[in-house]
Amino acid sequence: MAAEDDIRRTRRQRPAVMSDVGRLAGVSHQTVSRVINGSPRVRPETRQRVIAAMLELGYRRNSVARALATGRSNTLGVVSFDTTLYGPASTLFGIERAAHEAGYFIIVASLTSLDRASVMDAVDRLRLHGVDGILVIAPQEDAVDALLHAPSDVPLVAVEGGPRDTVPVVAVDQFAGAASATQHLLDLGHKTVWHVAGPADFLEAQERVEGWRTTLEVAGVEPPPPLVGDWSARSGYDLGRRLSRDASVTAIFVANDQMALGVLRAMHEAGRAMPGDVSLVGFDDIPESPYFTPPLTTVRQNFIEVGGRSLRLLVHAIETGERVVPASRVPTELVVRASTGPAPS
Repeated sequence: MAAEDDIRRTRRQRPAVMSDVGRLAGVSHQTVSRVINGSPRVRPETRQRVIAAMLELGYRRNSVARALATGRSNTLGVVSFDTTLYGPASTLFGIERAAHEAGYFIIVASLTSLDRASVMDAVDRLRLHGVDGILVIAPQEDAVDALLHAPSDVPLVAVEGGPRDTVPVVAVDQFAGAASATQHLLDLGHKTVWHVAGPADFLEAQERVEGWRTTLEVAGVEPPPPLVGDWSARSGYDLGRRLSRDASVTAIFVANDQMALGVLRAMHEAGRAMPGDVSLVGFDDIPESPYFTPPLTTVRQNFIEVGGRSLRLLVHAIETGERVVPASRVPTELVVRASTGPAPS
């Protein structure tokens, strides 16, 4: 009894450790370790005694010690960028949801810039935390350049962009999404489709431009010069005002829904009816898109699927040691609403 009282007094002074559990349960610390790790080599009555001691002492598993013993921490790192943008924020949510379902914890390193130095510093900090693998949300060219120099001793998966032959990459099929938006407008009888693009250094913006341009060229239409925004509604509004002055503009494909909102406002102020005078398609299908006036036709991205695939690829790399696999493309879906209609006669 005196020994047990000493253990309980010690517990009040510091967190319990494995040896405290073993002494209170009357077993070795090796037996406590077997119980923690689910070994079948423990008698049921011994297991119950150890669990009771853990509960009484409030013992919590030491994840660092477990990582040293098993080689796994069940923790993954995520390098993310500007989570105020809908795409990166939704991608991060999809990853966190998939990790939770797979039994992994997530440590997020959120960066204000995805330059090479910042990305490499974040990767190094996550490695010091003992993560089993790292996911990098890499939508910009600088992040892709950084991944070319990523360390080879930790499994890594790039999300939304990356060096195809160096690390596994999971990305939405931006090209196909842009092509479907452009083709939808051509099928409605519009002679051409103007494009409000995202920033030139974003890989998604580049692929959406290519999908739009290629679809017009295949249809025998000379693409008009794209107008470049910065993803914000303000930039969409400014560019929309320029387009609203040209009566020949009847169809616009915008690289994200926030900029499309700005274009809608500009057209409304100019007295250009939608979809009577101008048809508009966005990209992302943000939660507010059905409530625009008019409700916005847009391209939906499946961020939950992106997160799930990314997580599965990383776990596969952790378990097999394989580092490079073909890029995985997540399909998009065109959601048709009231902002598009037949070309004006």
